[in-house]
Amino acid sequence: MRIITLTAAVAASLALFAGASSAQVTDPLVVDGQTIVTSAPAPDFLDIDEVLSGWNFRTAETRALQTDDFENPAMIFVDQALDDWDTAEGTANKACADCHSGPEEFAGLRAELPRWNDDQGALFNMEAYINFCRTERMGADSLKLAKPRMDAMVALLSLQSRGDIINVAIDGPVADIWERGRELYYTRVGQLDMACANCHEDNYGNMIRADHLSQGQINGFPAYRLKNAKLNSTHGRFKGCMNNIRATPFAVGGEEFTALELYVASRGNGLAVEGPSVRN
Repeated sequence: MRIITLTAAVAASLALFAGASSAQVTDPLVVDGQTIVTSAPAPDFLDIDEVLSGWNFRTAETRALQTDDFENPAMIFVDQALDDWDTAEGTANKACADCHSGPEEFAGLRAELPRWNDDQGALFNMEAYINFCRTERMGADSLKLAKPRMDAMVALLSLQSRGDIINVAIDGPVADIWERGRELYYTRVGQLDMACANCHEDNYGNMIRADHLSQGQINGFPAYRLKNAKLNSTHGRFKGCMNNIRATPFAVGGEEFTALELYVASRGNGLAVEGPSVRN
């Protein structure tokens, strides 16, 4: 009875704003003279015509922060990651800089992630690549997931692919994982009995909690959120969404969120990498 009551309340709330005008904008996202794709034809497996970055649903003030790297608060964390890049750690007493010419060596990587790692026989996201290098090549401890040092390093490496078009593979060895991610996206959970799709597919552009719902694209992650004044990882945002619908979140870095990340990333195929972006 409790679940039914809560679900009805949420449905009524969404219905209340169903007629509200969309917050979508058509202004191009241009950073340092580079135009970044924020809308594209939807992948064939989706029943919508167009995929839209979260950029299109933010206020003018928030969008302005992302158009200037000097104003983008996420860049503070990128600078912190650059310090980490040059810091030797672990039993090998090595820094990232000892093996790599520079962060720019990773240009293009973010646009393909998550992807299958043949050598390890597993699906790897950016965090997995970072921690693999730390534990296997530096002899250092793994960075904690969805925590400041990791999110900053992900931001630094993602920045190298800014403007690159998302092209995440969904076939071959990742096909079953992708199907699992799609199942999770459409499965209702929690006391509010909601799925990702209820907000980000059925109601994007409508108002909820004094904000406009986006399509939930992750091409801009990690994202600096004005709400909590820090970088937010993809899995951290998944966890936050599950908390919002009063569900027990899956483990950050676990199989469920990694499968969901693969599926959600593929929904943005055709958009460009923005990270680190600025969101409400």
